[in-house]
Amino acid sequence: MSDWFHNLPIAWMALLVFGFTYLVALTIYAVIRVNANGERARSFKAVSPGMLPPLGIIFGLFVGFTAAQVWSDNDRAGTAVSREAGALRSAGVLAAAFPGEPETHLRGLVRNYIAEAAAQEWPMMAHRTIIPQVTPRFLTDALQLALTVAPASQGQQIAQRDIITALESALDARRQRIEISRSEVNWIKWLCLYLQAACALFAIAMVHSDNRGAAAITMGLFATGVAVAVLLIAAYDRPFIGEISVGPDPLLQVMLPAETSQ
Repeated sequence: MSDWFHNLPIAWMALLVFGFTYLVALTIYAVIRVNANGERARSFKAVSPGMLPPLGIIFGLFVGFTAAQVWSDNDRAGTAVSREAGALRSAGVLAAAFPGEPETHLRGLVRNYIAEAAAQEWPMMAHRTIIPQVTPRFLTDALQLALTVAPASQGQQIAQRDIITALESALDARRQRIEISRSEVNWIKWLCLYLQAACALFAIAMVHSDNRGAAAITMGLFATGVAVAVLLIAAYDRPFIGEISVGPDPLLQVMLPAETSQ
């Protein structure tokens, strides 16, 4: 699905999903009603109601497999951002082992990196235009600074090693969140999901072709279930875009102690 759809508020997204699904159900209902006469009516009634449970089960499996991918991507995105924030926080805390200019410089580079990530990388991840191979300059400078600083004691040697490890962990977590930002439910899965739903709606309409009220009620109920499932998947489809997306808050919180002390 396109960026404009995922950027919609949940209420508008729900309106579009439910409206489209009900339109599909109404179209199927009208097609069956128009053709439910003569020989075709007898053919419709010959459709076994026993088809409905398998069709519903297959649709449920499609929803389950698709939702599993979406929620897994969201969990991985949240974990990557939290791990990146934790690594940067550790680097900032350990910088205190090198008081003076090295500590100030390292913490400044970490803060600049976080500000750049929140202001530039998050919008680019939302639109999937960010290039994973580009290394962030502030984090690279922080890593180079940690490598070149001269430890004067064993404690500083340990701190230097841990700072380097933390910065490398932050780089790895950044790479993961960028990779996850490019994931989505592709159009083939959406097409198959709606085709399976349409098959079930056609079967319901044919089974109840001689009873308008029963056909309208059962098709309406199933269409509502389809719309709810699609809305749930679409709302979480892209981890870094939309009203309920993974934001840079964990990273921004790393900056708070430094800002408070100023």
